Amino acid sequence: MSLVVLGEDVDNLALKSIAKLTDARAIEQITPQSFRLVDAQQHDALAARCAEAALDFAWVPDGRKLADFGLFVTDMDSTLINIECIDEIADMQGLKPQVAEITEAAMRGEIDFCESLTRRVALLAGLREEALGEVYEQRLQLNPGAERLMRGLQRAGIRTVLVSGGFTYFTERLQQRLGFDHAYSNLLEVADGHLTGRVVGDIVDGKAKAAHLLRIRDELGLTPDQVIAAGDGANDIPMLRAAGFGVAFRAKPVLREVAQCCLDHRGLDGILELFAS
Repeated sequence: MSLVVLGEDVDNLALKSIAKLTDARAIEQITPQSFRLVDAQQHDALAARCAEAALDFAWVPDGRKLADFGLFVTDMDSTLINIECIDEIADMQGLKPQVAEITEAAMRGEIDFCESLTRRVALLAGLREEALGEVYEQRLQLNPGAERLMRGLQRAGIRTVLVSGGFTYFTERLQQRLGFDHAYSNLLEVADGHLTGRVVGDIVDGKAKAAHLLRIRDELGLTPDQVIAAGDGANDIPMLRAAGFGVAFRAKPVLREVAQCCLDHRGLDGILELFAS
């Protein structure tokens, strides 16, 4: 395994300090923002030292290249994009604090996701459908590195999947905008131009996310080691466990515990740098 260290602004002294801490034999530059520490050894203080220097790190199998993977699966809200869409929709009703409280509890794993989504969507009853467009146009932004990540994955021939406990209104637009091969999420019921407060069909929860990953992986004839998954909350635990390499992006503690890499400082395109030659 090789230790890869990356960040938006990598301080040379901090990098050397980490190399010394881990008894690395050499430092190899991968990109201006990422470095490989050759023959580094695990150390209990590694995470704290990197955090102090605003750096991310991951242990990557020696010789592993991006082209070795065949599938990338990512969450949407707070992973690919900067917001929780349902919280912003609720803000149109003056209910953001109530909905956001339920959202946070679900992301921490304190409330069952299906129950939390049902409760949150019920609060949206009566909201005009046009509010979804206002959230998309005025509040939704891609998280740093998202576009570069997608371009890099597509150049490498990797199939991409957007799977979300959020809503089809947003995933369909992001699929078209970024070129995802597949997108799965929840459909909000609309009647007479207003939300009814219900979801149509089965809810896409953590279990369903993992099921989509496994189904597409098997259809492509891939092994678990050929799959990368990214997320930020408890609802993403099953799919990160199903993937060979899990990335926790600005994530809750419960997800960080099962991820192979936590990106707290580098953008999503840091995933490309982990497997660059």
